[in-house]
Amino acid sequence: MDKLKAKELRVSNPTSEDIQKIKRNEIYIILDNVWDTYNIGAIFRLADAVAAKKIYICGESETPPNSRIQKASVGTWQWTPWEKTNTALDAIMDLRNEIPGIQVVSVELDDKSIPYTKIDYPLPIAIVVGHETEGVSNEALEASDTIVELPQLGINTSLNVMVSLGIVLYEALEKNNIS
Repeated sequence: MDKLKAKELRVSNPTSEDIQKIKRNEIYIILDNVWDTYNIGAIFRLADAVAAKKIYICGESETPPNSRIQKASVGTWQWTPWEKTNTALDAIMDLRNEIPGIQVVSVELDDKSIPYTKIDYPLPIAIVVGHETEGVSNEALEASDTIVELPQLGINTSLNVMVSLGIVLYEALEKNNIS
């Protein structure tokens, strides 16, 4: 399949056959109440970049079609499978029922978190990121196999949700020798 540039993606209208032709990695992304539609759109773009299998949009998060998601995603929301669920815990439980042995990793500063570089990210994997202010819900954290954090060496206590997710996703690709 030919790669599309941003201008082409913005006006693309893929068929289900087009979408099924894309070879995807066993990576699932769970958005736990992410509110910023630009973050959601950027995460669609990121999910496309790593060929993630699916995005779960949970809680009060907006879903496509949405003009801000469309703009930030440059049309990749039409190419990346996604599903809306009530909660991140629902998405985690659905994935555990569908894919035995899936590892669930939350990205969050927490007493139980470890540095993001210290795990192997075995596939299949679900990566959970949370609300821009509140973070990943306690229920999703409790259902996670591992909680990872990125070092915060300055005065701020967090990175943008899409940036954090991108760093962790590319670490997962590297650990699985996917390029």
